[in-house]
Amino acid sequence: MRVLGIETSCDETAASIVERDADGRATILSNIVRSQLEEHAPYGGVVPELAARAHVSHLDHIIERAAASAGIRLSEVDAVAATAGPGLIGGVLVGLTTAKAIAAALGKPLIAVNHLEAHALTARLTDGIAFPYLMLLVSGGHSQFVLVRGVGDYQRWGTTIDDALGEAFDKVAKLLGLGNPGGPEVEKLASQGDPRRFNFPKPLLKEDRLDFSFSGLKTAVRLAAEQQAPLTDQDVADICASFQRTVAEIVSVRARSALQRYAAELPGQPLRLVVAGG
Repeated sequence: MRVLGIETSCDETAASIVERDADGRATILSNIVRSQLEEHAPYGGVVPELAARAHVSHLDHIIERAAASAGIRLSEVDAVAATAGPGLIGGVLVGLTTAKAIAAALGKPLIAVNHLEAHALTARLTDGIAFPYLMLLVSGGHSQFVLVRGVGDYQRWGTTIDDALGEAFDKVAKLLGLGNPGGPEVEKLASQGDPRRFNFPKPLLKEDRLDFSFSGLKTAVRLAAEQQAPLTDQDVADICASFQRTVAEIVSVRARSALQRYAAELPGQPLRLVVAGG
């Protein structure tokens, strides 16, 4: 069985051909991804309408390349899958509408995919991980701990109550005047800074829960930058390093607590933590 997969939920246009054999083993035959970094760079973040327009312009060609790279004709797929949400609504509609059209033209089934469920199950495709396992989802829009027991069987143990982790990185980069995407820029400068210079708060860390909160940390970074203004290059590097250290400590503590809960609720099961994002 071969499936064409289409992903347009944010700022990357992607198509892939996945083949599943009679024993249930899956192989990724092709995976074509086009980034939109150049389109959004002047705006310091993703502009939803520009993202949707870029998907419209490039998706057909990406799908053609995915089929060619897999060595098949598009008519040879057995089903068409596409992200149906969550995501930027304009981009999601482009991908889903294209998938509907292809499925209708070929007379093939259409599979609407939940973006977060796809993250939860990707480790099964790429690494063959057995159920159950714990997933830490870290992306621009989500920061969650999810217990994955099986297909369609998920239990969310924790989530962000405000900003997601990726969003916090991007917003810190923007307030410091760094490039887009913000995460890599913050990480690069953090390697040149003093991670102990600024003692930023760790919201919710003393509470007995697995939720995240990064809004207060982001505000603390802004206040530190304002107090140090005008910022030198070293100030910026130190802020990035201190911010990144704080985030790492928050995630580390939360992950340790989540694994302790996993061990308590699923005694005898191997500890498996899958980190997913995007």
